[in-house]
Amino acid sequence: MSSPEATLAPVQPAAPSGGLMSRETRDIIVNGLWTQNPGIVQLLGLCPLLAISNNIVNALSLGLATTLVMAVASGSVALVRNFIPHEIRIPAFVLIIAALVTVVELAMHAWVPALYIVLGVFIPLITTNCIVLARVEAFASKRSTAHSILDATMMGIGLTAVLVVLGAMREALGKGTLFSGVDLALGPIAKDWVIPLAPDYNGFLLAVLPPGAFIGLGLLIALRNRLLMREA
Repeated sequence: MSSPEATLAPVQPAAPSGGLMSRETRDIIVNGLWTQNPGIVQLLGLCPLLAISNNIVNALSLGLATTLVMAVASGSVALVRNFIPHEIRIPAFVLIIAALVTVVELAMHAWVPALYIVLGVFIPLITTNCIVLARVEAFASKRSTAHSILDATMMGIGLTAVLVVLGAMREALGKGTLFSGVDLALGPIAKDWVIPLAPDYNGFLLAVLPPGAFIGLGLLIALRNRLLMREA
């Protein structure tokens, strides 16, 4: 029972709605972008991360496609989770993800066919990407729709950020450019958007090969660990 003093205490005015953010929401955002980043902490979905991150455009395109699928899949699962029997939840989740990936694949094939050809098999492989299924099973199947969509979006953005940074590193060292192939996504008008970093640079072949992807990812993980050690 509250005391009389507490009952008679003046009510404080509420803070403006724009400044409100629950602790749970903040935790979801921080987890996706930093604490549990799927690219450099959980190390999930390394196949597309290492294979497509040879330049910024490919990395960003696949990252955004994966983020879109994750967000819609998590929101869909959160809406129907109470209607799916526990015993068949995994096949049901995969079916939902596969349907969404098919939509994304057909859209890219129709609107950006050149980029679709470059990304190739890695677009349909989003269906089996363990990042997508992991967030659907671990989070969306147990939480509210809004938080599920937020979690998937932040995890996707965290993965996309790692892809873009790794792609920039590999493209700069391997080709001496940034935004190579941007015309595949935005059309011929974007051909002049490529940034040459060194006109006479012949490129470092190892950077654009699979070993360069492993080395680059290892450096990013080491950098994150170093930052955490400094904070500690």
